Amino acid sequence: MNKIEELFNSEVNVINVGIDFISKDIKKQGAVATQLEWSPPARGNVELLALLDSLNSEEKQAKIEAANKEAVERIIKSQPVLIGYDQAINCVPGMTKTTILHAGPPIAWENMSGPMKGAVTGAIVFEGLAADLVEAEEVAASGKITFSPCHEHQCVGSMAGVTSASMFMHIVENKTYGNLAFTNLSEQLSKILRFGANDQTVIDRLVWMRDVFGPVLRDAMKLCPEGIDLRLLLSSALHMGDECHNRNVAGTTLLIQALTPYIVKTDYSLKEKIEVFDFVASSDYFSGPTWMVLCKCALDAAHGIENSTIVTTMARNGVEFGIRVSGMKGNTWFTGPSQKVVGPMFAGYKPEDSGLDIGDSAITETYGIGGFAMATAPAIVPLVGGTVEEAMGYSKEMLEITTTENPNVTIPVLDFMGVPTGIDVRKVIATGKLPIINTAIAHKDPGVGMIGAGITNPPFEAFEKAIKALEEAIH
Repeated sequence: MNKIEELFNSEVNVINVGIDFISKDIKKQGAVATQLEWSPPARGNVELLALLDSLNSEEKQAKIEAANKEAVERIIKSQPVLIGYDQAINCVPGMTKTTILHAGPPIAWENMSGPMKGAVTGAIVFEGLAADLVEAEEVAASGKITFSPCHEHQCVGSMAGVTSASMFMHIVENKTYGNLAFTNLSEQLSKILRFGANDQTVIDRLVWMRDVFGPVLRDAMKLCPEGIDLRLLLSSALHMGDECHNRNVAGTTLLIQALTPYIVKTDYSLKEKIEVFDFVASSDYFSGPTWMVLCKCALDAAHGIENSTIVTTMARNGVEFGIRVSGMKGNTWFTGPSQKVVGPMFAGYKPEDSGLDIGDSAITETYGIGGFAMATAPAIVPLVGGTVEEAMGYSKEMLEITTTENPNVTIPVLDFMGVPTGIDVRKVIATGKLPIINTAIAHKDPGVGMIGAGITNPPFEAFEKAIKALEEAIH
């Protein structure tokens, strides 16, 4: 019997590289097939391959590696500490009574998505700049409102990210490098401003947060002059089963545990304190913004390092997905179209009801948690879809596009591997692999709110633009 006959008379075990339906057809025949996920470097784009070659020249590579080492060291060594809460008008750089911050890269009112427009008009009514939502649309379009990305004001914002002057903010200080970062408070429920809902119940909740919730937290933190070490809480939360983007059961427990001794010592009435505790207990998401601002505080310390190819921002406004890179100082954005989020929908909703990917919360993945740390949180799978095996695999796969592991924030089930840290634009281009992001889904229309959650990726186009700019900038 010749070799060909031996092959056809033996059990077939195939490794397929390429189109996955080939391996599926082989399996249908009762044979074993393994699908190898592979794509050519730079996805076969000759121009991008040339840019990679240029950046990998001996002279440029030495500069990049030194800069990237500094950038990731600054991320890892950052110690973000919660030092207080206050209204945005009192603490956020550049905030005015007619400024509204939003998630993602810059966008004009007329180009905003439905959820963001809904959140903007709700905020305008909340601030007393319009009597109702109809008038709020007129005000938004009038030029009287200054719209600006949260990230350009040392802030981050969940989903639509809409932040206005009266809203209370976390104030977080990087004890290692001295920079500050800010984010607003969780509204807790699904029908909320950050998802584009804006009816009277939403406004009433925002008023209570301004008049009771925020002041209680502000005055509680005045009794805690040493602040709360957020990196320590983050590490503990991951060890307790959170990934600290969409699962925050442990994190919220730890955060309110740290705040409670100071809340009870404030002079507010028992009724008001009970309202605060009941509100925090209404949803696990209370600590979600806290982890976002921790990540922002650490990553801002690594921004603006000449020759660095490390990503310091990933953010979406519901129309565009934008990234910022350490080596491109200031507010240089590289954008591509926002993507669909694929995952389970709430009862009564269909995928076609979904808005596109939105929010600054991908700052968590930029730091190395969220989708990058899903191995810590197998219980998140029913919310965002997929399997436990896939969740475990994401954390290991993201090592292929990052620079190092963070020894301060670890994944116990992966032998205490540090979370993947320092997304490198070069590695994204070379491998063709994109950062994995788990996130909520907002309805495409204003006024509805959250309708599901799932998994998505940035557009490859944003990284293509970034590497072209970096190749020109690094000499």
